[in-house]
Amino acid sequence: MNKEHRCYVTHLECSRCLAQWDHRQLHNLCICGKPLLVRYDLAAIAGSVKKEDLPYRDRSIWRYQEFLPVERPENIVTLGEGYTPILPAVALGSRLGMRSLFIKDEGQLPTGSFKARGLAMAVSKAKELGVRRTAIPSAGNAAGALAAYGARGGLINDCGRIVGEGKKRVGWFDVSTLKEPYRIEGKKTMGLELAEQFDWNLPDWIIYPTGGGTGLIGMWKAFEELEAIGWIGSRRPRMVAVQAAGCAPIVKAFHEGATEAPLFPNAHTLASGMRVPIAIGDFIMLDILRRSGGAGITVTDEEIVEAMSLIARQEGLVASPEGAATLAAVEKLRASGRIGGEDRVLCFNTGAGQKYPETIPGDYPLLSLKSPEDLERFFAQLV
Repeated sequence: MNKEHRCYVTHLECSRCLAQWDHRQLHNLCICGKPLLVRYDLAAIAGSVKKEDLPYRDRSIWRYQEFLPVERPENIVTLGEGYTPILPAVALGSRLGMRSLFIKDEGQLPTGSFKARGLAMAVSKAKELGVRRTAIPSAGNAAGALAAYGARGGLINDCGRIVGEGKKRVGWFDVSTLKEPYRIEGKKTMGLELAEQFDWNLPDWIIYPTGGGTGLIGMWKAFEELEAIGWIGSRRPRMVAVQAAGCAPIVKAFHEGATEAPLFPNAHTLASGMRVPIAIGDFIMLDILRRSGGAGITVTDEEIVEAMSLIARQEGLVASPEGAATLAAVEKLRASGRIGGEDRVLCFNTGAGQKYPETIPGDYPLLSLKSPEDLERFFAQLV
């Protein structure tokens, strides 16, 4: 963190009805039931910091302190999260006839997934607002991140199907996706970070595995704030929401021209992070996809597993199923001609593939060894 900590939050604003709320009080959703967004004095930020200052700061999400909501530095709860690498995917790009394909590897974050960004911010702000107990329903990554940051910050953590009852009976604060204002501010740092890493010239496409959509919404918010202070222009990447064929409410609504996405029936996919059959931020995501000239793409579980194998063989990266889904989507967009060979394309690997042993395909030989007998068979194949 920087020696002089400055915070420029002015208020919270409803993403639908635009009602304003006091940012120094604890809130979940707006009274209309929609997510709240943090708003800043952007003119003051523009006058207080220059992008040339950033290289001299910590390589973490907290280097962007002026764009973040924590007011007092003693409330920051951190495990060193942020500033993940953008890796040129040269071999994969060559295979697809693309000169500029990149992967941002969020699997290198604490707890092994991009959830570290959002939960670091949510826990820090919860601590600042006096919260002592937090809760979250999760398929795994978010719960792991909340447990880690909750422990780091001295909070008690609980998760699962009893979250709603716990909120009423013992005062848990619900940090579910978009049901409080601050996880999105943590995810926003992906947009701030990639803008800096691309020298403030945004890529042509961002391919993002989409469940609840906090990251997609957060990056778009980051780009709007960066334009407002003059660090980037008005050009935006085409944003692509990638969902599993077995759970694709946003993609379905996008192609149907709808402004909201109803519950997707019988949701199923091996990519647990994308198994979100209904998202409270649906209308925001759909607006972003359309405003950016982007797309909604579905991929099958079989295509995800194939892409996991391909990324490992070609780039040496063990991607999560969700991250691998972005490559499968790029292949489809390239085959259809929507992505050109000269386009700069950034895929997000949102987690470490080692966290998903049940999805590791058989041609990850060293990662699929489960017993001494497996090891013997592996070496027998080499001689």
